[in-house]
Amino acid sequence: MAEFPAPREGIVLTHFIVADDVERSRRFYTDVLGGETVREGEPSFVALANGWIIINGGGGPTDDKPTVTLETPTEPDRVSAFLNIRVADIEAVFAEWSARGAEFLTPPQDRGAEIRCYLRDPDGHLIEVGQATGALREQHSS
Repeated sequence: MAEFPAPREGIVLTHFIVADDVERSRRFYTDVLGGETVREGEPSFVALANGWIIINGGGGPTDDKPTVTLETPTEPDRVSAFLNIRVADIEAVFAEWSARGAEFLTPPQDRGAEIRCYLRDPDGHLIEVGQATGALREQHSS
């Protein structure tokens, strides 16, 4: 059972996602990507591999972010940040997640230093799935 992401020392990195339907997104990150629900509701917390996804609804400015509005992507093809998931066997992950309903933009593509592909969550957030090929390690050890 995963624990709530509240470190007793050091830091824990989480990724915050704004969702139009928090429950639908929580199910995507658990049922499709294989995460574990730590907290349901708003916000929801999902442990995914060695990281955390926090899912909550959007909203207007608050005292601690007075000019910021949180919302889902309005133009899914224009992205400034995305979740990057590194895997040991991209073909296996592609097959497993596809069978669970993930819709990838393309099959895995060999890019030299990595094999990668992309999918979107239910709100249009881009997710990269990649597997290192070892090419970068070889370049740096020469």
